[in-house]
Parts: sequence; C-alpha cells; structure tokens
Amino acid sequence: MISANNLRGGNLVEFDGILYRVATFQHVKPGKGGGFVRLKLKNVELGTVTDKTLDSEERCPTPATEEKEMQYLYKQNEKFVFMDTETYEQLELTEEEIGEGAKWLKEQMNINILFYKGRPVTVDLPITVELKVTSSEPGIKGDRVSGASKLATLESGASIQVPLFVKEGDVIKVDTRTGEYLERC
Repeated sequence: MISANNLRGGNLVEFDGILYRVATFQHVKPGKGGGFVRLKLKNVELGTVTDKTLDSEERCPTPATEEKEMQYLYKQNEKFVFMDTETYEQLELTEEEIGEGAKWLKEQMNINILFYKGRPVTVDLPITVELKVTSSEPGIKGDRVSGASKLATLESGASIQVPLFVKEGDVIKVDTRTGEYLERC
C-alpha cells in the first residue's frame, strides 16, 4: 500500500483489479478541510486515461508486478521473440504489445519487461540505443546550412532525421523516447 500523498508520475497502482500508471498528479490543499490528490491514470493494458480524486490520507494498493530482464532475439513473421535471461524461456510479443519501442529493438539487446498477473504489460527500453545506418543519401557538397538534416534508415528498420555528415555504415546513438539523433559513435 502507498499513501496518495506519495504517488508520483510513473507509479503503478491498482484499482478494481485494473493496473494503472500515474500519468499526472496534483496535490491540492484547499483553504478549508483536508487536502486531496487529483490523478490522471493511464490503463496499462488498454491505454485509456481516467481521472481519479483521492483523499490525501487514503492508501492505494500497489500491484503485484514482476520485472524480468529479457533479451530480444529476433523477429519471426509478426512476432518479436524474447528470452528470459535467467530461465531461458522464450516469449513472443506483437508490435502492438511492445508499442512505439518496437522500431528501436536490436538483436541481442537486453530490456526489462513488466509482468502483471503473469502477462507482459510494459516493455522498458533503454533511454538510448546505438544503431547502424543501413541507408542514407549522401550529403550534398555546399549544403551546409546550420541544422540541415536528411533521412536515414537504421538497422532496426526505423527511419529518422540525421545531420548531413552521417553516412551509410555509421553507428549513431538515438533517444528511444523521442526518436531523435543524439550523436555519432
């Protein structure tokens, strides 16, 4: 159990058997009476957002979740295959189950998967990944305008904007939260 006062963005809570992630929270202390907490809760499985107001002294149930380190092995048809690094059991997830992070997966990458009631609910990628550029148009000589960029395709299949000096074969660092180029490695 966790006190409503101690909830922060990203915390997992369970109401009526449904797992939610706290999207936003606001502590309110009115002039009269006790304080309360306004929450925006995102349903982890469905993605829907719900508003909830709790008394500041109220206690919220913390869900029984389990986080496992897993290694991404390969993509087979429409399924992404992961292996538990401790038990070597394999797990198949679809792109919808993985979410936006699917385009940043690289074979042999270790990631954390959160399980709730034995089912995978979230895939946590590292904040940055290093990926090889598989195709990119060459930069045009003389086109060196500050901030100029071009489209590059990465080994994971994702396409992002990169600076003109990046060429095929380069390894670059990408922010998985925003999909932005960070630096050349």
